[in-house]
Amino acid sequence: MKKAFFASVCTWLVCIAAAQSFTVTLPKSLSSKPLDGRLFILLSKDDSPEPRLGAQLTFGVDVNDWKPGTAKTLTTSSYGYPIENLKNIPAGEYHVQAFLHIYETFHRKDGHVLKLPMEHGEGAQWNIQPGNIYSSSKKISFTPSAKFTVSLSFDKTIEPIKEPEDTKYVKHIKIQSKRLTEFWGRPMYIGAHVLLPEGWDTHTDVKYPLAILHGHFPADFGDWRTTAPDENLKPDSSTRFRITGYNKIEQQEAYNFYKLWTGPNFPRVIAIEIQHANQYYDDSYAVNSVNLGPWGDAITYELIPEIEKRFRGIGQGWARFVYGGSTGGWESLAVQTFYPDEYNGCYAACPDPIDFRNYTVVNIYKDKNAYYTENGFQRTPRPGMRDYLSNTTITLEQANLMELALGDNTRSRGQWDIWEAVFSPMGKNGYPARIWDKRTGEINKEVAKYWQENYDLAYILQRDWPKYGEKWKGKIHIYVGEMDNYFLNNAVYSAEEVLKKLNNPACNCEVDYEPRAEHCWNGDHTQPNYISRLRYHQMFITKWAEEVKTRSPQGADLTGWRY
Repeated sequence: MKKAFFASVCTWLVCIAAAQSFTVTLPKSLSSKPLDGRLFILLSKDDSPEPRLGAQLTFGVDVNDWKPGTAKTLTTSSYGYPIENLKNIPAGEYHVQAFLHIYETFHRKDGHVLKLPMEHGEGAQWNIQPGNIYSSSKKISFTPSAKFTVSLSFDKTIEPIKEPEDTKYVKHIKIQSKRLTEFWGRPMYIGAHVLLPEGWDTHTDVKYPLAILHGHFPADFGDWRTTAPDENLKPDSSTRFRITGYNKIEQQEAYNFYKLWTGPNFPRVIAIEIQHANQYYDDSYAVNSVNLGPWGDAITYELIPEIEKRFRGIGQGWARFVYGGSTGGWESLAVQTFYPDEYNGCYAACPDPIDFRNYTVVNIYKDKNAYYTENGFQRTPRPGMRDYLSNTTITLEQANLMELALGDNTRSRGQWDIWEAVFSPMGKNGYPARIWDKRTGEINKEVAKYWQENYDLAYILQRDWPKYGEKWKGKIHIYVGEMDNYFLNNAVYSAEEVLKKLNNPACNCEVDYEPRAEHCWNGDHTQPNYISRLRYHQMFITKWAEEVKTRSPQGADLTGWRY
């Protein structure tokens, strides 16, 4: 009786017990050449049919020169997260899927040959990256008693992503960067979505200032909608903001911005959002890096001048300003710092760590270990993220170990890895040097010193104030909530102490906080965070349009673009 029942269950489940290995076949029909990359086995216990879109368990291993028609096997030696070893998977039923994050070979100018993923219009997201391959999802039953092998075969390829189309107001530009192409040894491109001001097509003699929103990869120009909200849109629920109908709020705010942009009295500027996704992340952090290449120079000296040339920008540093939140907040302060003559104001909301004495919750100069605070025999895990009540939702160690499962050599495309890729010196193998051991959390002090000299913005502003203070004064604005989910307020506190002490000239900087506000508060005390985060353009364009009157050269055109 029991045997018959077991057999009937196996007609719809692949019956395995304590799967000690997963074998994945690369069929010749899916690839005509050997492949390199990161092979994942993804498992999920929820009802999602595709673990690649929300896996709860991830196991990964590098594969090199994988020949079509052959198979690779993940065993108990393969690294996983949040369960490290296959043998420790709890009993139960799972959806399982194999996935290959394909790497390409780069022959860099410095002589290093690296294997890295290449962005293909998806914003450096491995699970939707065009060209990557994966298997159909399979349902398995898992019991920790016998040893089994689960066989999977790739049968799907992610399709290319369609480029956005130009409209009356929104144009799209992509150029090949000479600097990046030389660095990477193959054609490299950089682009932007360009929002033209009302009247651009009729006021053909007017030249315009440039408003530059920094941030993560934009598929198209964001927070912009030329039609009223969809009346039939089903309200969603926002876990982050604890409200319902946030999708309708987003549509309404985007439409409101369109009406402001095209209405009377709004400053007539060109607004852009940059596409600079790369091998390591969905954006470059807009600075030069020995690991990513000269993205800062490519943006500042190639892309921006080309946009101004094509769309009648004023084309001078006094008529450009930058703003953004989170990653975009750090980038805004960074480019104002590193290119003081090219930008005339930065508005940095909830910036990524701008003072590495508070690299979220770690002092990389004094702490020995990133993952724990130590007091005698007591080791306390450091938090990596918190909710609005300051409950820890993931520890710093967990966040880094999750990235390690997604890729070694700083190739996870995760948050901690991109900071490392941008800020670190190059390691002996050509990949970024580790700021800390990914497994243990032990901090490398030599790497920390390199970070300080090259990317610790508070330190650099203080160090170089005698040289550039006259060019920086009055241009720095920083905003952060005091309950930032990623503890980014910590670095702003210590950076503010530095800015307050700057003199000859005085910094005349703005630093502002909001009690209890989470990520990513941007300086608006009148609105809840879920509203103000949708108003970056209207907030900072109007603010800069007034401030520029006090920071413009004699004879600058301050009225021609105010029709």
